[in-house]
Amino acid sequence: MFIPIRDDAPTYRKPYFTVGLIGLNSLVFLYSILQGQHVFQMITFQYGYIPVELWSSVELTPQIPVSPWLTPVTSMFMHGGWLHLIGNMLFLWIYGNNIEDYFGPVKFLLFYILSGLAAVALYTLFSPSSEVPLVGASGAIAGVMGAYMVLHARARITVLVIFFFIQFITLPAKVVLGIWFAYQLLMSLMGGGGGVAWMAHVGGFIFGFVIMKLLVKITGRGVTPSGGQRVYRMNWN
Repeated sequence: MFIPIRDDAPTYRKPYFTVGLIGLNSLVFLYSILQGQHVFQMITFQYGYIPVELWSSVELTPQIPVSPWLTPVTSMFMHGGWLHLIGNMLFLWIYGNNIEDYFGPVKFLLFYILSGLAAVALYTLFSPSSEVPLVGASGAIAGVMGAYMVLHARARITVLVIFFFIQFITLPAKVVLGIWFAYQLLMSLMGGGGGVAWMAHVGGFIFGFVIMKLLVKITGRGVTPSGGQRVYRMNWN
């Protein structure tokens, strides 16, 4: 298991929206979990994304209806448990601040939402009849990670390795993210379960990677040397 702890890619803008997303996700989870287990499950079915509802226009919970066209967005701000929330927010902080630094806050939020929708779309394509609510920010965060792979492939990521031993090591971002993506893809192809929407992770990462590649190629990028680390910032004016 690789758990990223920090990176060495500097930023210049304050990551207001990254912090805001972390706060919003945390508040939504705290509000939901403090209502008790029964209400928490009801909220999950209300605002989690259930593919069969959108694909077949069937409402599985008519007593608590929410438009299936809304849930692909609302599901991004919900989590199934403490570890789910903490893991996602850790990844969002490490990779999100650099992508917000590149885009600026508003365009970063748009990119984040679109990444989440791309993740939902690929997940739906492969699991259109699923009746299990999809919740979590990981699809959107995977898009952020894909963008980070383009902009900061040479950044150094310190990760906590938990295998037969526990150790901190530092690796290039392209290695850390490459291993992460390969694992998501492998689990998707093997039909891996465990309550994880592997294909959503794949969809989000590919979207973020491809869109960032296109943006860098079409619009250009600013490069500022900083201690051997290249820093990219877009001039949107």
